[in-house]
Formats: sequence, C-alpha cells, structure tokens
Amino acid sequence: MSKTNTIASRDTGATRTLGTFLKELDWRRYVIYIGFVVVFLFFAVLLRDQGFLSPNNLLNIFRQTATITVIAVGMTYVIACAEIDLSVGSVAGLSSVCTAMALSQWGLVPGILAGLAVGLVVGSINGALVSLLGIPSFLVTLGMLGIAVGVAQWITASAPQPILNDTFNTVFGSGNFGPVPGLVVWSAIFVAIGAVVLNRTRFGRQVLATGGNRNAADFTGINTKRIKFQVLLISGMVASVAGMLYAGRLQSGRFQWGAGDELSAIAAVILGGTSLFGGFGSIIGTLFGALLIGLINNGLILAGLDSSQQQVVRGAIIILAVALARKK
Repeated sequence: MSKTNTIASRDTGATRTLGTFLKELDWRRYVIYIGFVVVFLFFAVLLRDQGFLSPNNLLNIFRQTATITVIAVGMTYVIACAEIDLSVGSVAGLSSVCTAMALSQWGLVPGILAGLAVGLVVGSINGALVSLLGIPSFLVTLGMLGIAVGVAQWITASAPQPILNDTFNTVFGSGNFGPVPGLVVWSAIFVAIGAVVLNRTRFGRQVLATGGNRNAADFTGINTKRIKFQVLLISGMVASVAGMLYAGRLQSGRFQWGAGDELSAIAAVILGGTSLFGGFGSIIGTLFGALLIGLINNGLILAGLDSSQQQVVRGAIIILAVALARKK
C-alpha cells in the first residue's frame, strides 16, 4: 500500500471514530452547559450598555439564585429517587415565619432550631405518608403545600414578622464572609456537600438505585422505603434552611417567601440533567440550571420586560425542562 493510501486510510478511520463519538455522545447531558454559555453570550452582547457584565450585576445573579440553588440541591435527591416534592416553597415560607417569631421571643439559637424544626416535621410527615402508606409523593406534597401556606398565614394573621437580630441577619443572608456574600457561601456549601454525598457515598448510590429500578434495588437489599423517607426528609430540612436565608436576607418572616420556588427548583434540577424518571442526578448540573434561570431573569429585567412577560418565559423554561428529561 502506498504512503498516500495509508494516510487516507488513517484519515478515514479518524473521521469514522470522530463520527461514532459524536453519534454516541449524549448531548442531553451537556445541554445545560451549552445553553448557559449561549444565553450568557446573548445577554452580554444585547445588554452590554445596561451593565450586564458589571461585577456587581454578575454577583447579584449568584446572590439572587442562591436560595433556589439550596432548595434545588434537596430536590435533586427527591427527583433522582423518582419522587417529587411540591411543598418546598411553602415550607420555606413557614420556616421563615417560625424563625422570626421564635427569634423575637427567645433569641438566636431557639429561632434557628424553630426554623429547622419546621423542615424536620414536614419532611417526616411527607416521608412517612409516601414510604409507609404508599401515597404518591405528588399528592402528599401538593396537600402539604396548602397546609404549610395556610399555617404560616394563620399564625401571623398575614402580617410580616420583622427580624431585629443583627447576628442572624448577618449570618443568614445579609452579611458577607470577607468579600463573598453570605448567600453565595451558603449555596456553595450545599452544592459541595450535595455533590459529594450523591456521587461518593453509599447513600447516594442507594438513592440512584431506588430511583432507577425500585424492584431491583429491593432485591439487592436496599431498604427503598427508608431511602424514600430520607430524601423527603432531606428536602424538607433543606427547604427550612432556605426559608431562614429568605428571612435573613429580607430581615423578616412572611408566608409569601418561597412562593413558586418549587417550580423553579424542579426546572433547575431537570435542566441540570437529573432524570425526571429517577435513576440519575447531577448536583453540578442543578447549580447551572439554577444559574441559568437567574441569568434569564436578570437579563429580562435589564431588557425592560415587565413581570407578566417574565412569567411567560419562566413557564417556557418549565416546559423545556420536562422536554429535556432524560428517560432511560
């Protein structure tokens, strides 16, 4: 064989190898990263004169998406386990209210414990009803959404509960840790812990196995009922922390805090590559999903769109998230 033919054969083999790689590559896993870059560049060009690329604005995007990111980390576990939690937004609101009321009555530590207790109680109830009684998580958490909102509105008579504790406000949202906003630090902590636990621990593998095939997981000795209980408990606890972050940032507790966050969190999780049907989850993808939503919201505001138009775009994001769900 001549040298020219040998080189041509190698080129053909390389082309085939590249073609096979591109064909077998699951682009859906990387859609969120590609989409993030495309949207960022689009707004960077379109809004270059409105200060989109200013350091303060970019930092605001991270700050404004921090609470959604925290909620979405817990939601990633729930959805990866093939369940759903629609109560997280209302739990955040109830947690903010209980924290504010306890802070005014008893001080810092009881206030924090009261906020966490909300997530513990709600998460335990959700988990018990789903895992022990076999009620679909969609119905359980949908009912809990209404209960939590109603309780928060009832105990406060719909009035905001101010928080005057400077220490709490500084730690939970209003202050900075050095040059970094506290909310960004909180979200980074939750993302780091969530990613390590899901990808590097036995519990994480059991969550994915339960979501992927519950019957097979049962046969391998995994207590799938306990796993379902635990992921819903985690989701409730994480939502209660998010409620305290709302309270610290806005220096008050209100039943409205967190309203609609369940939809944003679900969209962030699914856009991030977690399978809506369970069995696969990505915490880093969830982070980028939340940042993409924050990026779009920020860009729409700078572009001058009103709230109704922003709602339309958010709804489109939810539809896109479901369309991109990775079904095995």
